[in-house]
Amino acid sequence: MLGWNGAVPRERASYTQLTNDPDFTRDGQATAAREICSALAPAPAVRPLNSRLMPPRTSRPQLPQFPAVVRRARLSERAAAALDAILVLVPQDAGDVPLAALPQAERWARLRARAQQADGVRSATLANARDTRAVLGILPPRATPFDTLALAGRMLKEIAGDAEVIALAAPGAGEALGALLSAALAHAFELPSFRGTPRPAPAQPGRAVPPTSSRRDTAPRERAPARRLQRIEIVPGAPLDLRFIEAAARGNDLARFLTALPPNVLDAAAYREFLARFAREHALAFEWLGEPALARLGANAFLAVARGSATRTAGIAHLSYRPERGARGRRRSGGRSRTHRAAVRGAPDVALVGKGILFDTGGTNLKPHRSMLEMHTDMAGSAVALATLGALADLHAPLGADAWLAITENRIGSHSYLPQEIVRAANGVTIQVIHTDAEGRMALADTLALAGRTRPRLMIDFGTLTGTCIYALTERMSGLATNEPRLLPTLLAAGHASGERVWSFPFEADYDADLESKVADVLQCSVEAKGDHILAARFLARFVPAGTPWVHLDLSAALRAGGLAHVPTDVTGFGVRYALHLLLKTGVLTEARALA
Repeated sequence: MLGWNGAVPRERASYTQLTNDPDFTRDGQATAAREICSALAPAPAVRPLNSRLMPPRTSRPQLPQFPAVVRRARLSERAAAALDAILVLVPQDAGDVPLAALPQAERWARLRARAQQADGVRSATLANARDTRAVLGILPPRATPFDTLALAGRMLKEIAGDAEVIALAAPGAGEALGALLSAALAHAFELPSFRGTPRPAPAQPGRAVPPTSSRRDTAPRERAPARRLQRIEIVPGAPLDLRFIEAAARGNDLARFLTALPPNVLDAAAYREFLARFAREHALAFEWLGEPALARLGANAFLAVARGSATRTAGIAHLSYRPERGARGRRRSGGRSRTHRAAVRGAPDVALVGKGILFDTGGTNLKPHRSMLEMHTDMAGSAVALATLGALADLHAPLGADAWLAITENRIGSHSYLPQEIVRAANGVTIQVIHTDAEGRMALADTLALAGRTRPRLMIDFGTLTGTCIYALTERMSGLATNEPRLLPTLLAAGHASGERVWSFPFEADYDADLESKVADVLQCSVEAKGDHILAARFLARFVPAGTPWVHLDLSAALRAGGLAHVPTDVTGFGVRYALHLLLKTGVLTEARALA
């Protein structure tokens, strides 16, 4: 993945050189206009980041280096002495047999006896020169994938900030090693930081504190800087899809990284610059539909939201991945072709649509302070869609995929859109605006309509759309709706198997009565907030072409204090793991083709 320093150069240049206004043919397929910023175009000149709060010399964050993952046939006493920690996950009913092959097996057996009586995780120190940390997790019977990931995450917290080289094993626990590796990769990642000093390592539970030399020696001691995980050795006990696990982890890292960036670092222009570099890095076709192009396309719902911004930098990004000819699903020897995806033709198998509201003030219906504080994360849906597309490209997935990202802010100002405005969307549907803080569905409406012109076989949208979805599910799951109920078993099973759980809400047509307008085709939302997550899905369905299977994910789990499952940060990156499992581990695309 790209680092931010590589994505946004510091030199000053004219932003007008980034003009990109692709034309659309009658069927909606983008054509190669001269202004298109594609994967083959020379690197565009860029403007500096907003410097009102961030001076140009301030160093910008970049994605941390991904840990090296290597396989090891077995763990010997000598190998253990070169490790900072060993983490082992075993089934509760397996006894001591899986522990017999571990170094200092008797210590592991004693840990197992202690873990059985407590919360399932126990740690100790092995008797070697490195004081290797031993962490044991006990997997209860009938544990779900979510349970396994959560247990693995708790195991990694035992060594947080205190290990650089670790080993993972799950003897007798089947696919649990994949969960343990996913947790290790998630914990190795750090959110972007602008601290002037290194972050100190957290205090470790169970670590002995050196005694003070006297009663006067009571001043607090500075902890050493946190140690970053550099190398992970795995001892496979069952087949492990290492490429998939690593691609999903990298995608989750990217989604968390972008979502956590401050709004004066990731504004619309900076996001566009990042996307152009990201497209080159992953050999993706890239187009930018700026405000003039969107006006010609009739995308007035999106433009109504963008109108309040002081700069005219909002737009809809369109990135495309197609598998290499003759190498569907296989990696070519000699490296990745940089040209095979430049001129994308044909309908994609899936269109990933993401809400990218970079900061949401609520607009004219202004949010209160507490509700506005975290609104730089309101672009999480776009980050998930982008990261999923990048992971599909990294895996050389045997399917065509597009990502459509609705990138703007919802600002308060003299030009902000107002309640009771009548807006005509790109597909001709007229919308009566009720509440300007329901901007996400406005931006997604046009983005879905434009994505639908490319005739994808399946559409999936991601967005932190409604507060009522959080009230219904909390932040532990995300809400799901679909216009094709025959896909529901597959959609829900993907949530269970991936550990990113989703819950399906009603999608009955009689809910449309709450969105009836006297002066337009549809109300933007109801005056009452009840059931808003259901009504938002019914609203968005009007902008999906008839006959196209569509899935809507309301990302109520995008933020959760203390993290979720194996992810330790408040920003969870929820959705990447789910989408990859759905697209690559189930038959959803085959089902969608049969239904279309």
